[in-house]
Amino acid sequence: METCNFTGGSVPSFWLVGFPSLQDHQLLLFFVFLVFYLLILSSNVTIIVAVATDAKLHKPMYFFLTNLSILDILLTTLTIPRMLAMFLTNAKSVSSKGCFLQMYLFHGLAVTETFLLVVMSYDRYEAICHPLHYAVRMTKQKNLQLAAGAWFCALLVVIQPVVQSSQLTFHERPRVKHCFCDHLAVVQAACQNAYTNFQGFLGFTISMIVSFGPLALVVISYACIMASVLRIKSREGRQKTFSTCFSHLVVVTTYYSSIALAFLSYRVQMPSDIHILSDMTFAILTPLVNPLIYTLRNKDIKRAVRQLVSSKVPRERLCSDQVRSKEI
Repeated sequence: METCNFTGGSVPSFWLVGFPSLQDHQLLLFFVFLVFYLLILSSNVTIIVAVATDAKLHKPMYFFLTNLSILDILLTTLTIPRMLAMFLTNAKSVSSKGCFLQMYLFHGLAVTETFLLVVMSYDRYEAICHPLHYAVRMTKQKNLQLAAGAWFCALLVVIQPVVQSSQLTFHERPRVKHCFCDHLAVVQAACQNAYTNFQGFLGFTISMIVSFGPLALVVISYACIMASVLRIKSREGRQKTFSTCFSHLVVVTTYYSSIALAFLSYRVQMPSDIHILSDMTFAILTPLVNPLIYTLRNKDIKRAVRQLVSSKVPRERLCSDQVRSKEI
C-alpha cells in the first residue's frame, strides 16, 4: 500500500489518465482534437485581425469580442497542445508545479470568460437602454477598465482553491482521471479524508458562485433590454434592436449549457469518460462556436471577414504573377 507522504507541491509528478475507455484509440483522439484546435485558432485569429484592421469595428462591442477571442485562444492553447502530446507519444506525466500552474490558469481563464460575458451584456444594456448616453458612458477608458477588471478579478478569485488543493496529501504518483489538471479531478486523486472532501465541496461551491452569480447579472441585463425593446412601437424596430444582442445571447446560452453539463456530470454517478468528456465540451465547445455564431449572425463581422479575405487573394495573385514574370 502506498502511503500519503507528499503534499501537492512536493509530489514528483502527476499521471494523467486521459480517456480510460479509449486507450486503444489515441491516434484518432489526436487527429480529432488537432482539427478542433486548428479550427479554434484560425476562426478566432480571423475575428481578431478583422476587428483590428476595420475602422468601422472599433467600437466597444467588438473590443470585448476581441478580448473573448484572445481568451478562447489562450484557454485552448493551455490544454489541447499538452493533450495532443499525450495522445501521440503517451506522455502522461506532468510535474506538480506544471499541474497546479495549468489548473490555476485554466480556471482563471474560464472565470474570466464568465466575467467578460457579463461585461458584454452590460455593453448591450447601455447601447439599447441608454442610447443617447452610450458614447459618453462607454468610453475607451471605461472599456479598458471593464476588460481589465474582468481579467484581474477572475485570476484573483481562483488563487485560494488552487493554493489549498496544493496542500492536500497525495501518493508518490497520483493518478488524475482527466486529460489535464482540472481542480476537482486533482482533488479526487488526493488521499481521501475529511479535509479532501471539504476541498472538493469548496471548489465546487466557488465554481457555482463565480459561474452562476454572473449569470444572474446577465439575466437582469437582458430583462432590462427586453423591457426597453418592447417599448419600441414598430415591429421592425424591435427586431432590429434585439438582433444586435442575439449573437451574445446565443453565446451565453451555449457557455452556460456546457457548464451545467460539466457540473451535472460531477454530481451524478457516471463513468470517468463521461466526466472527462463533459469537461472537454466546456473547454472546447464555446471557443469553437463563438466565432461561428458572431460571423454568421453579425453583418459587420461578416463584411469585415469578406474584406479581409478578398484583400489577401489579390495580394497572393500579385505575388505569384511577379514570380512568373521573373521566371520568364
